[in-house]
Amino acid sequence: MSKLYNCLWFDNEAHEAASFYCSIFNNTHITSTNPIVTEFTIDGFKVMALNGGPKFNINPAISFFVNVNTVDEVNRLWNALLVGGEVMMPLDKYDWSPRYGWLKDKYGFTWQIAFNQNSPDPLIIKPCMLFTAGVFGQAHQAMQFYTKVFTQSQIDLHIPYQPESEFAGKTLFAEFTLRNTPIFAMDGPNQPNYTFNEGVSFVVTCDTQAEIDAIWDKLSFVPEAEQCGWLKDKFGVAWQIVPSILGKLMSDPARSPRVIAAFLKMKKFDIETLVNA
Repeated sequence: MSKLYNCLWFDNEAHEAASFYCSIFNNTHITSTNPIVTEFTIDGFKVMALNGGPKFNINPAISFFVNVNTVDEVNRLWNALLVGGEVMMPLDKYDWSPRYGWLKDKYGFTWQIAFNQNSPDPLIIKPCMLFTAGVFGQAHQAMQFYTKVFTQSQIDLHIPYQPESEFAGKTLFAEFTLRNTPIFAMDGPNQPNYTFNEGVSFVVTCDTQAEIDAIWDKLSFVPEAEQCGWLKDKFGVAWQIVPSILGKLMSDPARSPRVIAAFLKMKKFDIETLVNA
């Protein structure tokens, strides 16, 4: 079963942004590219960059949390990613890390970079979901929901705010696994503009139509957001539910225009129709 991975929505800078990220991290590869999509990996962590136009913008509701096991590497990544960007939380000592900072890069995507001296790996990247505004306080509920939708999933850690806090019972920090992909989650107070949208989505590849149908029926909550395999769930998170065969179909120059014409008419992907296009 394929892992989940994230798609970052850019106006027209997908390949440029992917190349920028690959120039900063070690063990990176651009695995495929075309005028619309560039896919790349950072030490095996897969990301899709999409040229989608100006309709949606990335915001900090979903960021990448980067753990490294030396302070020097924290500083190096911070300085490289910050070029042309802005600081969201200064690089400093915090309760959860002796060296941590949160920044927005020049393309608008946000990175949380932390020193973890106990990490056995030199680099670990995980998506981090921040539940704010209208979904503040729903991080734990969301994790429970997602782990029922997907197999090979579980809640691994849940740390609530302390009883004396004004946010008692809400999620201070949590980690859960979806399809063997670890994800962080937090309830973030006082961040009204950080709302989930199509700027950063989750991509799920499926081998069968039955799998697509089952996930789609459980996740989709906003009918007007359904288009070309995209949906929005009840927390506002955007998902792409994609047949695993789509890449192969799109790589055939003779067939790809017909495949594109077919899926542009779809909301939920229909594998049989795509194969017969």
